[in-house]
Amino acid sequence: MLSVLALTSVVLLGIASQCTAVIVYTSWEKHALVGSDVRLSCSFFSWQWTSPEVSFSWSYRADGAKESASIFHYTNGAPYIATKGPFRDRLEFVGNPNRRDGSILIRNVDFSDNGTFTCDAKNPPDIGGHPSTVRLLVYEKVPVQAGVITGAIIGVVLGLLILVVAIYYLMRFLVARRVFSLSMSRHGKKGKGKEGSQQKQVSAVMDPAKLKAAASEKKKQEARREKK
Repeated sequence: MLSVLALTSVVLLGIASQCTAVIVYTSWEKHALVGSDVRLSCSFFSWQWTSPEVSFSWSYRADGAKESASIFHYTNGAPYIATKGPFRDRLEFVGNPNRRDGSILIRNVDFSDNGTFTCDAKNPPDIGGHPSTVRLLVYEKVPVQAGVITGAIIGVVLGLLILVVAIYYLMRFLVARRVFSLSMSRHGKKGKGKEGSQQKQVSAVMDPAKLKAAASEKKKQEARREKK
């Protein structure tokens, strides 16, 4: 009896160790303009390899409604779109199950499409976990808050680019100035050396005392040669 219980517990532990929870990811909110197409992304994480039996399910609950309705299901390598409901002619599967992507595309959205979309994924033997939801908000024009945020992001990026360009040209200017200063200092030293030697020669020629002493020294040398 004890051996049977031990074997049963081992089998159950083995099954439990093979099955882990699937973590599903979607956006928190999605904004769209009336008449545009919107992509609702859904992906998942699983410790198992992507199974051929991977499946995705999407449901929709309109604002003010109490219950959700199934609008899409992918299983056994084929997508199935609900034949009833507001998205039967406007929904398209754009995901890639091999890459754990179960995204859908809704065309020509309207204000009546505002609501909560729920995505659930299974990757056998990982079939546990919790679905993830994304709220769709449809606007006639871009909300002021979203426009301000977008403008701020663009402004920050442009500011950083301008700063980088300014630093680049400043560094080039400083390097060129340094090279010019070194070049001028070297030429200045050479010029001073030549001028000094020239000044010494001129001063020797123009000084009468030095000329007289040189002539006297020359005469003495000639006298010594004659005596020899």
